Amino acid sequence: MNAPATTELPVVVIGAGPVGLAAAAHLIDRGLTPLVLESGPTAGSAVREWSHVRLFSPWDEVVDPAAEKLLAPTGWVQPDGAGYPSGRDWTEQYLQPLAEVLGERVRFGATVTGIARAGRDRIVDADREDRPFVVHLTDTDGQEERIFARAVIDASGTWTSPSPAGGSGLAALGEKAAADRITYRVPDVKDPDIWARYSGKRMAVIGSGASAFTALAYLADLAKADDGTGTKALWILRRGISGSTFGGGEADQLPARGALGLAAKAAVDEGYADAVTGFRTDRIEQDAEGRLVLVSEDGRRLDAVDEVIVLTGFRPDLSFLSEIRLGLDERLQAPVELAPLIDPNVHSCGTVYPHGHRELSHPEQGIYLAGMKSYGRAPTFLAMTGYEQVRSIAAALAGDPEAADRVELTLPETGVCGGAGLFDAPETEQTSEGGCCATPEPQVVPIGAPAEVPAAAAPRDPAGGCCGS
Repeated sequence: MNAPATTELPVVVIGAGPVGLAAAAHLIDRGLTPLVLESGPTAGSAVREWSHVRLFSPWDEVVDPAAEKLLAPTGWVQPDGAGYPSGRDWTEQYLQPLAEVLGERVRFGATVTGIARAGRDRIVDADREDRPFVVHLTDTDGQEERIFARAVIDASGTWTSPSPAGGSGLAALGEKAAADRITYRVPDVKDPDIWARYSGKRMAVIGSGASAFTALAYLADLAKADDGTGTKALWILRRGISGSTFGGGEADQLPARGALGLAAKAAVDEGYADAVTGFRTDRIEQDAEGRLVLVSEDGRRLDAVDEVIVLTGFRPDLSFLSEIRLGLDERLQAPVELAPLIDPNVHSCGTVYPHGHRELSHPEQGIYLAGMKSYGRAPTFLAMTGYEQVRSIAAALAGDPEAADRVELTLPETGVCGGAGLFDAPETEQTSEGGCCATPEPQVVPIGAPAEVPAAAAPRDPAGGCCGS
């Protein structure tokens, strides 16, 4: 294999989402040549799949500075910085214009199938660091191609790899057989087809993060509109109800994120859902009428439901990185230096610290996982964190260690974060105070009569953190 000199090659960026496109902008700002490979047909293809969901971060926090610099000469004007975009707004008003400015530096319909050192599989040491990367891909016609790169930034995200319903991390028995009545996405109840699917039905929502909050709020809206038709949600939590269950509330420095948790709390307090706590799904069976019955690891069986909405997080797809020497934490599947900073067993969103190329480095020099994928299975990612990551990576690749090591980001504190949320009505009189989770006794909580939420005795300890989903 006759590979070209490394210095003549582009930096390959995988994924034309918010962080991938920001990486390209920072590389250009540093005088480097990016090549963005996107498997979908448009910029932000994954974001478009949740276009109905509103972010809990305002425009000021989801536009990258280097990207804005690229867009400015085109006459692009950032939307009101205090406004909260939906996924559709984010793609149409920011990501698509940015991709158009990048032009031929972005290739759509290009699915990466493998990455390696040119002429070296993962076991060969000799002269490894002097070899460029070789990236294998297929186009929409199934044609294979390879591209050489001086470095690789994998910002492909985790959207295509949702976690299953099973409490063990594997699919529950029967989960695949019931696939036609299970979704791993927040439903868009304004879509007539989705409305018809869930209207008058009993749904189980499995999960305890921002996506589950959003689904509960949406289903409560559906139940209100369907008054008397029997629309009902059953909220399945692996832990119990505590002061931190609904996030930071009014104490959250991202008000929309706090309001999201309060909206979910209002939905359950008003009786539009019952909660089942301490329930780890083991099997999904079908009753005589074909409805779904969830069975826990301890043998408890819940009343049958018509649909199941699984929102238990995401995990990285590492399959095309098998020939690369990655240093990943054994639990989170995040870079080993980053994992202690984001471990949800220890940290809440407010105690995750900004980080850059050093925490994202691997034994294989020149390759980085960035954006949501860098967090592995941790749910605490914010867009502004990804922008800071790629700013630092671009500076490191350009040979500017001082800028690469400099921290240029202050993260908001408090709350439970993990991607997009719901924020249509910020006004609320409810609050949700802090506190950390204890292992609960399994119980069914009919939250139409609200469960008591214990108040925090003291401010949250940064070393202690709170529990995730």
